Amino acid sequence: MTSELSLRQRKKLATRSALSHAAWSLMAEQGLDAAPPEAVAEAANGAPRTFRNYFGSREKAILHGLVSRGTILVDTMRARPAEEPGWDSLVKVLPAFTATFAVQRDDIAVLMRAVAENPAMRAQHFVAHEDAHQRLAEFIADRTGTDVERDLAPRLLAATAAAVLRTSVEIGARGETGATLPDLVREGLAQLRDSLPVGAGGTTAHRSGVRPQGVRTIPKAPDEETT
Repeated sequence: MTSELSLRQRKKLATRSALSHAAWSLMAEQGLDAAPPEAVAEAANGAPRTFRNYFGSREKAILHGLVSRGTILVDTMRARPAEEPGWDSLVKVLPAFTATFAVQRDDIAVLMRAVAENPAMRAQHFVAHEDAHQRLAEFIADRTGTDVERDLAPRLLAATAAAVLRTSVEIGARGETGATLPDLVREGLAQLRDSLPVGAGGTTAHRSGVRPQGVRTIPKAPDEETT
């Protein structure tokens, strides 16, 4: 019975993945309006009822892949050495994780436009980010011995990482920089750890060590000042 259930689960996962891939492909190639549930089901060689059994909306189907990647990201970080600080795990894992996005720059740009223009997509995109944020905060809490429901630290650190990822994706999707997405993520994490100038105009001042007049920096935590 166990192997039979496992087979059914694999089939369900494959169907969910096929529907999500079809929804993403239709959106990326023809725009959001070309991805109603009926068209998604047809593209995945399924029936509309099948689509409704797996997803409550086209928006959920389109963004399912991002949610799955968030799960993979946290699982990858959990596989890091237990003694490794959570931030160090982020620095080592997050840039490499985003390398898979590099070949999808045009698709990501289409997604960003859909999110900006469609309230339902914007809402579901927010839900997807919140799901990833919660999973990441739980990992950080486990790694640091803090309480994800009570303590600020794990949620703040997770929100910081999410902000770096989101900002890097948005900038990378515009194609106005020569930097790769992993490099943008790596630089964002480095800036934050090195005390990002609040209000500084870009990265030049930060890299040169010159602090613009009137600009303060985010202080390092006491334990980072000695590392």
